Amino acid sequence: MTEVVTRFAPSPTGYLHIGGARTALFNWLFARHMGGKYLLRIEDTDRERSTEEAVEAIMKSLKWLGLNWDGEPVFQSQQQSRHAEVAHELVKQGKAYYCYATPEELDAMREEQHAQGLPIRYDGRWRDRDPSEAPKDIAPVVRIKAPSDTEGEMVVHDLVQGEVHVPYSQLDDMVLLRGDGTPTYMLSVVVDDHDMGITHIVRGDDHLTNTFRQRVIYDAMGWKIPQFAHVPMIHGTDGSKLSKRHGAVSAFAYRDMGYLPEAMRNYLLRLGWGHGDTEIISTEEAIKLFTLEDIGRSPSRMDFAKLAYVNAHYMRDSSDDTLMELTLPFIEEALEHKPDETGLARFRAGLTDLKDRAETLAELAHAGLFYVRPRPLPLDAAAAALMDAPAQGVIRDIHGVLDTVKDFSNDNIEKALKDYAKKKGLKLGKVAMPLRAALTGTTSSPSVFHVAEILGREETLARLSDIARS
Repeated sequence: MTEVVTRFAPSPTGYLHIGGARTALFNWLFARHMGGKYLLRIEDTDRERSTEEAVEAIMKSLKWLGLNWDGEPVFQSQQQSRHAEVAHELVKQGKAYYCYATPEELDAMREEQHAQGLPIRYDGRWRDRDPSEAPKDIAPVVRIKAPSDTEGEMVVHDLVQGEVHVPYSQLDDMVLLRGDGTPTYMLSVVVDDHDMGITHIVRGDDHLTNTFRQRVIYDAMGWKIPQFAHVPMIHGTDGSKLSKRHGAVSAFAYRDMGYLPEAMRNYLLRLGWGHGDTEIISTEEAIKLFTLEDIGRSPSRMDFAKLAYVNAHYMRDSSDDTLMELTLPFIEEALEHKPDETGLARFRAGLTDLKDRAETLAELAHAGLFYVRPRPLPLDAAAAALMDAPAQGVIRDIHGVLDTVKDFSNDNIEKALKDYAKKKGLKLGKVAMPLRAALTGTTSSPSVFHVAEILGREETLARLSDIARS
């Protein structure tokens, strides 16, 4: 059996779109499932729009997602002489020809076709003419000879879309080389896929119509045709094309929002590929299970709530050491400085409680900021509203109570405060809420008794004193 070779071929004109990330994932998974190769090709022939920054951003995004490619990346712009060579070979074989039509002639042709209600397509005016008739001041383009069987049709057996038919009458003599000798996208893609030994082309279904035109080149050169799998697009929550108004569309943006790469792989896998009702599928399991035939034919809708659910699962599944390392940049960003080691040790000790209250690394960092903030701790609006005169009195009392607790543990702190509440005739919430506000600066946190234990006696009493003096 021939080794499976897939490729991901982005154009470096901007960031890696989330749809492109899913396409890369499907190519990567299929290659790994089949024990084959997954290659990267940078389609940078649009020199005006392609940038080094975009190339770097795409590669960084793929590496962050864990979709590392085999071998060195291929840059399409470096293969242009090879692309032109194929076009000239087709001319030599009589399967392509020089077209000397001027832009004005082509405009007039299109206007006439439009006026007659005909499809807009090249009419083949130079297909069978002798080049000796050519005007001397026109740099010709090279056009391929499309099938002349106007009654027949081309059939593509797509691994996702099924059998797709297009009449030959819809295929015109497309341009392979422009007048300046540069190759067109259609030619470059086919030559590169052939030369790279690509066996399976997995791409968005917006390329489906290109497949028929590219097949003309494969057939003319007598090359083996890869198998195609055209994947439906990702839509927004309202069913329209995914755009920034629905949320982030850059793959890297999700990293910056605090999503884990393994969660993104899991979520993107399930966005169009199914294995029963299972939502959580590890990368190892995905490699074992993935087939192109299990990709659905209908567009998928981005579900940010489900993505958050999947990410929360992987965060809870991460070791505390790993999670701490991943969260640190978000802590530093929120604080706008590096926290001290004591604060980080407290945050690390509180992770078990904190990670059940967050769905992203950014949320996790925010939820535990009170562990790393320097004193005096700022109070948010809700916490500040709690601190009326009675609450201030409770805070002073709590300071005295906790100062007497010798073994400063969760259980001992809780017992001391329950005894205090019972003695004062207060519900425990009337004690715990002012304490939470004083220790965390918020009205929502993990068990405040555990928080006090992690902060330790000295820090707990100091934070209570800060509030009592305010």
